[in-house]
Formats: sequence, structure tokens, C-alpha cells
Amino acid sequence: MTESKLVPVILAGGSGTRLWPLSRSLYPKQLLPLTNEHTLLQNTVARLAGLARVTSPLVICNAEHRFMVAEQLRAADEEGVIIIEPAGRNTAPAVAVAALEALSRHDDPVLLVLPADHLIDDQEEFRRVLNGGLACAEQGGLITFGITPDRPETGYGYICKGEMVGGGAAAVEAFRVARFVEKPDAATARGYLAAGGYYWNSGMFMFKAARFLAELEKFAPEMLACCREAHAGKTLDLDFTRLAEEPFRRCPADSIDYAVMEKTDAACVIPLACGWSDIGSWAALWERGKRDEDGNVFKGQVVAKDVKDCYIHATSRLVAAVGLTDHVVVETADAVLVAAKDRVQDVKAVVDLLKAEKRGEAVLHRRVFRPWGSYECIDSAERFQVKRIVVNPGARLSLQAHHHRAEHWIVVKGTARVTNGEQEIVLTENQSTYIPIGATHRLANPGLIPLELIEVQSGSYLGEDDIVRLDDIYGRQDG
Repeated sequence: MTESKLVPVILAGGSGTRLWPLSRSLYPKQLLPLTNEHTLLQNTVARLAGLARVTSPLVICNAEHRFMVAEQLRAADEEGVIIIEPAGRNTAPAVAVAALEALSRHDDPVLLVLPADHLIDDQEEFRRVLNGGLACAEQGGLITFGITPDRPETGYGYICKGEMVGGGAAAVEAFRVARFVEKPDAATARGYLAAGGYYWNSGMFMFKAARFLAELEKFAPEMLACCREAHAGKTLDLDFTRLAEEPFRRCPADSIDYAVMEKTDAACVIPLACGWSDIGSWAALWERGKRDEDGNVFKGQVVAKDVKDCYIHATSRLVAAVGLTDHVVVETADAVLVAAKDRVQDVKAVVDLLKAEKRGEAVLHRRVFRPWGSYECIDSAERFQVKRIVVNPGARLSLQAHHHRAEHWIVVKGTARVTNGEQEIVLTENQSTYIPIGATHRLANPGLIPLELIEVQSGSYLGEDDIVRLDDIYGRQDG
């Protein structure tokens, strides 16, 4: 019998609101380098190396993150397929369209479903257990990987194991799932730890694509019908696969657990002890960080006096702390979080308040990423705004015009090719040009190093929506 390909499905949606202010809606935690120099998404891709029969991954994300996801995959030297969801519909529809896409590319493959924002310390054990689970998946099991608990955790759902599958002759032990358990209170969690046989629900799965779709057809036929329609109507947009919007928006939203795993009789759990964390809060980063003799984890420029068991993260300036115990302090260019370490799960409520007040700090950093590079607002007041713009080598902005503002560009590093009306000029360091209101213009970097310039805007309205886009190599209508 031909062995099935293993197709990783990386779920890269989500906003990671509990890690605000570092994680924002348009720059979420999976795209951040939180634990080393690589982002969580890049670390997820890297740990695929060494898995048996593995293919390039299918990465599921939303439209707002697509260019950052593509850039990070390129930086990791990975040629994955990026599927864009028109709307968030939880994990079951995301995996359904991934299964349909995988079946269009491979003969009855096994899917490995991995969230993009997990931390795994023991890479070797992770790969050993996943490779061992392939046999169970190929025999029709719908596998979930249960993390062996090392403490009575109330922030995770649990899986209770039943009888062993296959008599233990396989490379790893697999068990029938006796039941899934919602997040417990502290006393119940202590009972689970003492009793044994309970595992944290990791959100990682392995199963044959066709088998998962058959179970979804049985338990959520409307969902599968919408996913089939959305996948059948897919279009290619540059390097991205866009699902048809209308049928996907009609799709019921549900998780894999609720839609399939809690209902099927083929659910199996394979224990996994690999130093796992879902990095679900600042406290989790403190727990996994390298602590000093006072139990502190410091990132960036931090000066501390009489500080114990704290997590302090500075990104843009010096942070000084005195007399703190069991606190989290996170500083960014436009926001600072101070929270008791045992209250960090409530950061999500702060983000909800910011969104209710329509505060931009809930969505964007001061530095905003675009497919061509980034821009950052340095100063602004009535009728003027100053930005620092960075354009990647070989990249170019859209051909555009503005109704309400003029712009003055000053090159401080690199080389700029500028379209200004009917004129095209090349600017180098310390040279500048003026773009009048209404003039058609474009900025490009023909060089081999990043182009950096200062943009001074002046006019009656300076919003990002004052833009007429005439041509764009990235296929954007806005943003």
C-alpha cells in the first residue's frame, strides 16, 4: 500500500489579544518574535523538518495578515500555500477547506493541524510522537495530541483517555478519547493531575483528509457544503488562494472539537510531553522565560530595584521599575501595560474596552506593516503629519494620488525612484522632492538595501483613506 503524504495545515488566524500591547489585531502574536529571533509562525514551520513524508504546508490566514505571512514564509525559505479566509469561522471550516485543497494536490493525504502560535521546547520528542501517530491516522483514527500536564492548570480544556488502541504495539501509545472536559476550576484541575489519565487539549490534530470530511459530513453537513462551495469558487490572487467570499461567510462557525471530535467514535488521544505552551498570556511567557536570581524575566532596556518574579518587556525606551512583585509591564511606542501577574488573562477585557472606544491602539502599532515595507508616524498635529517610511529592496508602492494633502519626501538612506506627475527621478541620500495635492505619484526602491525616507504631509485631511489607487502590483484596493 502506498504511504500517504503528510500535509501540515498551519492555522495562522487569530488576534492574540491577551498579549496586548505587543500583539494587535493587525499584527498578532503568531507573527511576533516572542521567544527567540524567529516569529512563532516561523518556529512552527521550522519544526516540521524531520517529519516523515511531509510536504510544504497549507497556511490559513485572513486577508489583513496575508503579506506578513508570505514574507515570513519567504524569510524561512518555505514555499507554502497560503489560503485566505474571507471571515473568521473558527477551526473546523478552516481545516475543512484545507482538507479539500490537500485532496486536490495529493492522493488521500494525512493532515497535521498545527496552530501557528505554540511554543515547543523538545523538538525531537515532538517529531518522534508525530511520526509515531501516522500509523493510527492511516488506519482511520482522528487523533488529537494531549499534553501531559505538569501542574493543575485551569486555563486549558482537558481530554480524558479511555482504552488503548492497537494494544500498544505502535511506536507511540494511542487511546480512545473517553471524554473532553471544559476548563476546570482549581480543585478539579488538582484532581485530574492526581488521578492521571487526563491531558491538556493542545489543539493539534492528525487525520486523513477524506476521513475528516466524511465525519464532518455526518455531524455538520451544512458547514461542509459551504466549505465545498467556497473552495470550488476559489481564485488565485498573486501568491494567495482566496476562497469564495459569500459561501464562506454563510458557513456556520465552530471548532474542530465541537463539530467533530466530541461526536465521532474514531477520536483518539496520543500523549505528548514536549515542553508545550500556547503562549496564552504574559504569565506564560514569564513561566517559559530565562529568569534571573530574583525570578524576573527582562526584555529590552530594563532597570530594576527590589523587583521580584516580574515580566518586564521594553521595546522602544528605557523602563525603570522599583518595588514590584508578581507584575507584568510591557512597553511599546504607543502603549504601556501594567498588570498583576495573576490578572493577565483580563488583558482581553482591556482590548475590548479600547475597541469599544474605537482606539487605534487595539488594532495597529505605531509602526504599520505593508507588503512593500512599513511606515511609522513620528509626529502629527492639525494640518501636518510626519512619517518614517521604509521600502524593501525591489519593492514599490502603488501609483496613487491624494485629494487633500501634499507630501514632501526626504531620502535619508538608500536610493528612491520617484514618479511625480509626468516626471520620473532618482533620489539619493539628503535629496528630496515635493508632491503637490492631486499629483499622480509612486515611490520605488531600485537598490539592494532598504530605502528610508521622511515624509512630511500637509493639508486639510491626513487620513489613510485619502488615496486614489491607480495601479498596484499587490492587487490591493486599500491598505
